[in-house]
Amino acid sequence: MHIWVDADACPKVIKEILFRAAERTQTHMTLVANHYIPKPASKLIKTVKVEQGFDVADNYIAQQVSDIDLVITADIPLAADVIEKGAHALNPRGELYNRDNIQQRLSMRNFMEEMRSAGEVTGGPAPLNHSDRQKFANTLDRLLAQNNG
Repeated sequence: MHIWVDADACPKVIKEILFRAAERTQTHMTLVANHYIPKPASKLIKTVKVEQGFDVADNYIAQQVSDIDLVITADIPLAADVIEKGAHALNPRGELYNRDNIQQRLSMRNFMEEMRSAGEVTGGPAPLNHSDRQKFANTLDRLLAQNNG
């Protein structure tokens, strides 16, 4: 298993959980972003800086991912692409996307996009809280144990 991180919008606290998990389980991880992302010195963790542009990092990840990999992303269309390839997709709040829930998430995302375009919805998601971080760490640990064990 390889962990791919959609790192442009991934919260720092989630990246720190990922760094510790990669080292603990000896799992290779790549952070993909269109800007510099700090990372610990590790032979397991690397960064890829892609060009600026809409969905450039997402497209890179979608092209690189294989069916045994895990992608960390809050981007629903990227998660759908990853699932289509047979890989796992986990958002920073600990929600595991799968074939059963991704279509509903895509529909809701598109609906909310329309509402925002019409000026009906302002603001974004609530800030990441302790419960979200714990759920993420638990789901990540479970996935790593299943796939590295």
